[in-house]
Amino acid sequence: MTHKLYFVRHGETDWNAEGRLQGQRDIPLNDVGRVQAEEVGAILARLEPRYEDLAYWSSPLSRTRETMERMRGRLGLHPPAYRMDDRLMELSFGAWEGLTWPEVEAHSPAVAAARIADKWHTKPPQGENYEDVATRLRAFVATLERPSVIVSHGGVGRTLMALRGTMDRVRASEVFVRQGVVYVFEADRFTVETA
Repeated sequence: MTHKLYFVRHGETDWNAEGRLQGQRDIPLNDVGRVQAEEVGAILARLEPRYEDLAYWSSPLSRTRETMERMRGRLGLHPPAYRMDDRLMELSFGAWEGLTWPEVEAHSPAVAAARIADKWHTKPPQGENYEDVATRLRAFVATLERPSVIVSHGGVGRTLMALRGTMDRVRASEVFVRQGVVYVFEADRFTVETA
């Protein structure tokens, strides 16, 4: 059975604002990200009257954990009462983490060009591709026993779009996954809910 999923990308960080690839680096939320985290709590309360019955899952990185805890606080739920799973971590950008895309193109022009052509299969040096993320995310989703809230990362959101059949892999790998909104996945479609 495919359960309803509420997907939230973590709030903004300074590296997001600077256009830096974060990957699995543990970069904290900035003030904008903290506001976004509370806003998604209000959106979820509007969408799901029985939000206390949902399962809550987060990537272990601090930006997702703080987003989850601020969201749960806005809902009046005990902030730390959720589970974490390493399979929800962002795609690793390996040697590219901390770089902007122009810096990546200067550092690794051939691999950068290959990644632009095929994000699903091309790996940054010492990093992952979307197929790697899909393997771990598919295994995680198979363990879900009821409708759930997942707070994770942009690359995980794109991969989820492809795994749930809402769009093909090429299109999913190009989608900009927004912050401060809730993606609602039901069957093979999703909606984006805003404040």
